Amino acid sequence: MSALRIATADRHAVLDTGMPLALPDAGLQHYSDHLHMLRRWLAPLEAWLGRYADGPQGEARLPAVARVALIDADLADPALAGVRADARPEDAGVWPDGASPAYRWGVTYVIEGSQLGGAVLYQRLAGPLAPHPLRYLRSGAEGPGPRWRSFMLALRDNVKSEGEIADACRGACDAFDRILAMR
Repeated sequence: MSALRIATADRHAVLDTGMPLALPDAGLQHYSDHLHMLRRWLAPLEAWLGRYADGPQGEARLPAVARVALIDADLADPALAGVRADARPEDAGVWPDGASPAYRWGVTYVIEGSQLGGAVLYQRLAGPLAPHPLRYLRSGAEGPGPRWRSFMLALRDNVKSEGEIADACRGACDAFDRILAMR
């Protein structure tokens, strides 16, 4: 949805250039830092989203992806032995109780969209960071494209009114703001 892209464009640009893996010579320490930051953001966010059974967590739900488990597996990989771990706590901010389905569609838009960026990073870093398997960035054998297309179709089917679109944009902006605050 163009409204979501427009609402988040500036935040997306800041995130793309400010993440640990944005450096042209990113190494395993940067990957570890990237994973720790994503875990601090994603673990409480996934727990919050898991409390709902409608919207993107309802019938339109895509098959679950164990993103935090992929992050944990990457952090435990022997290739990161000796790499300094980031011990900062998880995001302590409170996501809104009773958030509308449209707001949660916006939040989920950011999570799902991050996998597209991860696939680009995987292509760039698979060789330089070998033998680390980069599980989190790899996003499956088929890549993130088919899942993204399915998500966008479900989003379009479920977020239609001006109010819903505005609420989805707020959710997406809040999701970006929370991860940007962790850099």
